[in-house]
Amino acid sequence: MRKRLFAKNYSPFKPSPLAAALSYLALGFWALVVLFPIFWLVVTSFKTPIQVDTGPFYLPYIDFQPTLDSWHYILLGDLQNDTFRNYGNTIVVALTSSIIVLFMGSAAAYALVRFNYQPRYATIGLFIVCVGLSIVAVLNGVPWQLAIVAALVIFFLLWQTIGRRFKAALSNNDIAFWLISQRMLPPIATIIPIYVLFQQVGLLDTQIALIIAYIASNLPIVIWLMRDYFQNVPLELEEGAAIDGASRYRIFTSIVLPLSVPGLVATFLFVLVFAWNEYLLALFLSSAKAQTLPLIVAAQNATRGPQWWYMSVLILIMIIPVIIMAIALERFIARGLLVGAVKG
Repeated sequence: MRKRLFAKNYSPFKPSPLAAALSYLALGFWALVVLFPIFWLVVTSFKTPIQVDTGPFYLPYIDFQPTLDSWHYILLGDLQNDTFRNYGNTIVVALTSSIIVLFMGSAAAYALVRFNYQPRYATIGLFIVCVGLSIVAVLNGVPWQLAIVAALVIFFLLWQTIGRRFKAALSNNDIAFWLISQRMLPPIATIIPIYVLFQQVGLLDTQIALIIAYIASNLPIVIWLMRDYFQNVPLELEEGAAIDGASRYRIFTSIVLPLSVPGLVATFLFVLVFAWNEYLLALFLSSAKAQTLPLIVAAQNATRGPQWWYMSVLILIMIIPVIIMAIALERFIARGLLVGAVKG
């Protein structure tokens, strides 16, 4: 018996019975730790305020008598209109921005993998200077159309005369790192300029403003993740298709994208969760019409205190669609998460 329990096995995929039992025990404990918050949300959503305040009670019909009062209040009571309006905004904004940013980011990532870009430092610097000059001109009363045209003319002249004399240039890796570095910047540092921008163009409190903002914030993540995935697509397949006369667009849509479905699904779910749960941009860019569901959760907590019996219902409504989507796409996500794990 001792030999069977402690028998050494040279294969890591066939541990001894004792090692397997300990592994399952550890995994079971960790699963309990991970799933307990969800269990607490579900149980709390069926409690009354008195049961929450005098708890803890965890077992329905044993510790407490469950009730649907919280669900009725959120879905059919005073918060019905706000809940469904914000929920619809969340679905439209999150799905639309995630789909658009997935296609844009995938195209940009493929370009960074298969094309060699060498933008010169001087050209980039001149472009930034011209943009700054156009902004200064607009702030001093110059019509923005005239400012843009003048900036483009100045940029073209400086690029033809001065820019070409400097040979130092960026590489594709530099561009990719610069893109992902945009996520390192705290969002609070850019929220005021973003607010002023949408205020000037009249898009505050609209779904379009949130969609544009979410696309801009999630685009670096999509490019970074899909760039690693496209690097694992065999170049020989694309070369063979090119020899047969396929265009670059046909190669990308008919060969590269179908082979990258696991990476696309995993990346889509990542950005969907980011857009679904985003709070800061929605707080500044929306006030009534375009508010998303995280705002109503925060407002409920701020106006009436931490009423967990109501907040648990709102949180469950938020996370259930994402959980269902993750379960439905699990087989793609498991393959997509291994992007870049095995090379050579």
